[in-house]
Amino acid sequence: MLDLRPNFECCDRDLPPDTIHAMICTFECTFCADCATQKLGGACPNCGGELVRRPVRPAAKLARFPASTTRIFKPQGCAGATP
Repeated sequence: MLDLRPNFECCDRDLPPDTIHAMICTFECTFCADCATQKLGGACPNCGGELVRRPVRPAAKLARFPASTTRIFKPQGCAGATP
């Protein structure tokens, strides 16, 4: 099951679990669509994998399977990235 992290890894903005603007790699590194396309060129700075839109967990399932509360913030991985 996906972690549904509470923030974006580069810009540290809050991330609602129902947003369609979250991009992830296969390791669930999580970036906003702006950082993913403009700073990272569609590739994860941690693993080099492709960033794709994170699916939205249905609201009815969030009560039983809540989003993570663990924030991951790695601005150093995004600062030098170029598309």
